[in-house]
Amino acid sequence: MFDYLILGGGSAGCVLAARLSEDARANVCLIEAGRDISARTMPDAIRSRYPGRAYLDPRNIWHALKARMSHSATTRRYEQARLLGGGSAINALMANRGSPADYDEWEALGASGWNWQSCLPYFRKLETDCDFSGALHGSEGPLRIQRTAWPRISPFVRAVLGSLDESGHVMHADQNGPWEDGTFIGSIAVSAKGERIPTSVCYLDDAARARSNLTIRTGEVVERILFDGKRAIGACIVHADGRRETLKARRVIVSAGAIHSPALLMRSGIGPADELAALGIDVLAHRPGVGRNLMEHPSIAVSAFLPCAARTPFPDEHHEQAIVRFSSGLPNTVQGDMHGAILSRSGWHSVGYRLGTIFFWINKSYSRGRVMLTSANAFDEPDVDFAMLSDSRDLERLKLALRFGASVLASPSMNAHRDVIFPSSYSPRVAAVAVPGKWNGVQRGALSALLDIAGPLRAPLIRRVVTQGVTLDELLADDVAMTAFVKRAVGGTWHPSGTCRMGSLNDPLAVTDARGAVYGVEGLHVCDASLMPSIPCANTNVPTIMIAERVAEALRNAAHEDRESATRTLNYAP
Repeated sequence: MFDYLILGGGSAGCVLAARLSEDARANVCLIEAGRDISARTMPDAIRSRYPGRAYLDPRNIWHALKARMSHSATTRRYEQARLLGGGSAINALMANRGSPADYDEWEALGASGWNWQSCLPYFRKLETDCDFSGALHGSEGPLRIQRTAWPRISPFVRAVLGSLDESGHVMHADQNGPWEDGTFIGSIAVSAKGERIPTSVCYLDDAARARSNLTIRTGEVVERILFDGKRAIGACIVHADGRRETLKARRVIVSAGAIHSPALLMRSGIGPADELAALGIDVLAHRPGVGRNLMEHPSIAVSAFLPCAARTPFPDEHHEQAIVRFSSGLPNTVQGDMHGAILSRSGWHSVGYRLGTIFFWINKSYSRGRVMLTSANAFDEPDVDFAMLSDSRDLERLKLALRFGASVLASPSMNAHRDVIFPSSYSPRVAAVAVPGKWNGVQRGALSALLDIAGPLRAPLIRRVVTQGVTLDELLADDVAMTAFVKRAVGGTWHPSGTCRMGSLNDPLAVTDARGAVYGVEGLHVCDASLMPSIPCANTNVPTIMIAERVAEALRNAAHEDRESATRTLNYAP
């Protein structure tokens, strides 16, 4: 019998395991479907400060998972981590928090106590910021944060920052400082050696893993949560060889991410009653919000071919070197609702090394999608529809981003630092070409050589091979064509969230209370990005770690109160 059974070893699950096992009286078990990743076992592609290959390895992801980005798009592979450390083991290392208004919005949406002033201490607790101190920053947390030194910023990125400065986008020192528009050197999470530090390493370090009260089990899939009446009492686990095992626990915490957490709840009988019954699942608690409120940061990009002198001299350096935060000014949008990541290179391979990109996403998106079960089988991926651009504000802002990027890269001050400018996105075709392999390598090498020697033929080569007939000038001149391109090419940023959102008891679409406790049952919590009532203006990894820090503390406090109550009862028993 465990005190805590944590189902999912991603960014949040590893934090929970580390913090809950700090209490020597608590017996903690962490279950992860993928393999273990520790400081000693990290492969080079995960360890690297340049993170461009880790998410391409099928051993690191749920390789059968697909999603629709928008209603006009077909399903495509959607990379979600399947290894200990979760997204923190394969993501872009960015360590930003978002706007204080994001968290005040959470409280306004029913997540009582989740305002900015209440969240800030946990942001400070999780980090050691190597560049800044003071009231906004931590100095003793597990996650080490720093910014790339200016000498290692690529010539292309420096030129883009200069072009942005010319148009009034002033550089500020601290991306996690006061919330304001402008440009910033991006804050990233890396070790003192400059290596990735997933939560399976910086939280579940050697000391944590040596605790006798912590059990870490990998390579095991959670089939469903087990209940005694309305109380969660454990889970059914499937081993790699197909054997099933029952694990018992006093509290069960689902931390499988914003796609697989709602799927697990629904397989276990918690969700929209009619949909569960149609799949032959016995309904334990009718919670229609499970799987709804699916959010992402819709993305689009503008890229340019880089002359040799504009390319980074440090190929192993982190590529997302600077960002621009700006406000769209559209009605009913917030300040700083747009984000542009300025990339020194656009892929790990030889073609990507020759391309610089401004990768835009909508910081505060308003479109909402849904996760639905396709069957009661734990090995069948759910149906994922992000419904991006279903809110017209999101469509219009991505079109604005294309115009913004075209203007920045076309500035005369950029002439020596870029050649052909073209629209781009992370598409299935791009993903397929980027997969390591001999034949792909031959194709990429041939295209790289052609791009270098093409001279005046470079633009038609890019139009034919890279953009498949689309040019930026044509899109800028034709709003209908631009609209069609954005709807077809919109991508995500691997920031799914919101599908088990916190909210008040009288909100029928809320799934949990402000402590992550699932409504309608007992002994069951959720803790990951699915709790977010609205998407923050940030890469979601650090906000997810913050959530886990808070939920872990609340669970420990509740356990302490339970023990004190039990002691008082014994002391005053007649």
